Amino acid sequence: MRFAEDADWYADCPVVLDFDGVRVEVCHSKLDELSIGWDAIDTAAAITGWEWSELTPEWSHRDGRLEQFVGQELCEVALLEWRPAERDLAAGTVAVEFVFAAGRLRIANGLDENRIEVGAAPSDHVRHGLVR
Repeated sequence: MRFAEDADWYADCPVVLDFDGVRVEVCHSKLDELSIGWDAIDTAAAITGWEWSELTPEWSHRDGRLEQFVGQELCEVALLEWRPAERDLAAGTVAVEFVFAAGRLRIANGLDENRIEVGAAPSDHVRHGLVR
């Protein structure tokens, strides 16, 4: 989701990935909440009930960070738990990692918002729940 006025990404809203018509929705909230859903969000529908900001949110169907993954086959999905050697505020948060032949994409907890990361995960992550 981006704002219509300046095209800035709105990191508090779910990240929706479309895999040939099957949508996966990932959203982090607070420091310890993660929601993963399938086909629950209609990105063709207008966003209504938005009153707390003068900016207008709209669904964005392109993001330069994700272009390398468009059309790629999904190879694996895993949950990655952040376990740094020196405990920090983000310790224990979980990222959802999607592995493609073209590389890796993670939707991580950016401390009460979604953060999109591309490339190899830092070594302080522990992999859980690998699905191939």
